[in-house]
Amino acid sequence: MSSLPSPTPAPGRPGDLPLILALGVTQVIGYGALYYAFAVLAPRITASFGWAPEWTYGGFAAGLLAAGLVAPAAGRLIDSYGTRLVMSTGSALAGLALFALAEARGPISYFAAMIVLEAVATMVLYDAAFAALTQARGAGARRSISQLTLIGGFASTLFWPLTTVLLDQFDWREIYRIYAVLQFALCVPLHLFLLPGRVHPAAHAAPAGPTGQVTTSDYLHGDARRSAFLLLALAFSLQGFVVSAMSVHMLTMLQGLGLSAAVAVGIGAMVGPSQVAGRLVEMLFGTALQPVTTAWVSALLMPLGFMLLLVGGMTATLAGLFAIAYGISMGLSSIVRGTVPLQLFGPAGYGAMLGKLSAPGLAIKAAAPLAFAVLIERAGQVPSMLLLIAFSGMAALALFALARKVSPA
Repeated sequence: MSSLPSPTPAPGRPGDLPLILALGVTQVIGYGALYYAFAVLAPRITASFGWAPEWTYGGFAAGLLAAGLVAPAAGRLIDSYGTRLVMSTGSALAGLALFALAEARGPISYFAAMIVLEAVATMVLYDAAFAALTQARGAGARRSISQLTLIGGFASTLFWPLTTVLLDQFDWREIYRIYAVLQFALCVPLHLFLLPGRVHPAAHAAPAGPTGQVTTSDYLHGDARRSAFLLLALAFSLQGFVVSAMSVHMLTMLQGLGLSAAVAVGIGAMVGPSQVAGRLVEMLFGTALQPVTTAWVSALLMPLGFMLLLVGGMTATLAGLFAIAYGISMGLSSIVRGTVPLQLFGPAGYGAMLGKLSAPGLAIKAAAPLAFAVLIERAGQVPSMLLLIAFSGMAALALFALARKVSPA
């Protein structure tokens, strides 16, 4: 087994705080406007067009599929031209796509706007933001990534109620226009003035120096690199299916297990704070562990949480423990997605690597809600839950195998 250097704490430099705060604001707005708002607005969109809900969700799924296809190209653009240009351009395109979505009047214009919207999201959401931090800090970006995801964790907490409140005053088209203005008014200037410009490849080279410093020989190469990439892609894709399915069907599943609607909503509301709590603990104490160790330990919480739900779903206490375990696991998975590739593959070509890793997961996430809905309808709650246990368990196993490969015996 190859070994990797032990993690060393990387305290934030004075210049890091404006960058992290700027990216935190744009991630909250980005995820809120491009992703979370849809869950609130979808019923109104369906009613406005007068078609079946499948058309509304189908457009969103088509957009996620497009995102999976363009993610590698977005990563290569970031490596070639820097995050300042790519994320600024992406924010402007996202604003235009939101305006186009607000003006959609039929299935063709609706699907086209959704596809463009989710495709350009790959230029502005977490993978791009992680690349910005890596371009700014090189191999020492782990702590900054944790800090960023801590802020980004509030996207759903803010935008679900904000969108609900706005929906009392405006229709869905006006809300998307408001969110388009936020892209131009806040995200474009923050990306344009605070993000690093084009980074020369030499700036990404690991430092050579005294013992204890990370050098290029500490990163994976050849067969070990390919094996690690496949294990990571498998784990991220399986987790992506589970999270995407649960983001749409969690409340339905909880009620299907016998919980009342009010209790189900309360249990679901525990997931968001649990994500933030997990990220806060990782930010404060996570430097004591290798990122790959954090990856498999946090991934293991997800199938354990589903098992609690399966054996005691009608018990609010066990369902609450499920929400906590699931939320912590999901929250840490966002950090892992940025820190593990950095640890294993290094900062050189980081944007393209994240794009390649996320591509299959985005495609699977696009299909997960519809596929899981069919499974619940045809097979029922228990077989559907067993599938989630199997997928999340396989993801944890893949990450554990990866940790064994790259850690000292």
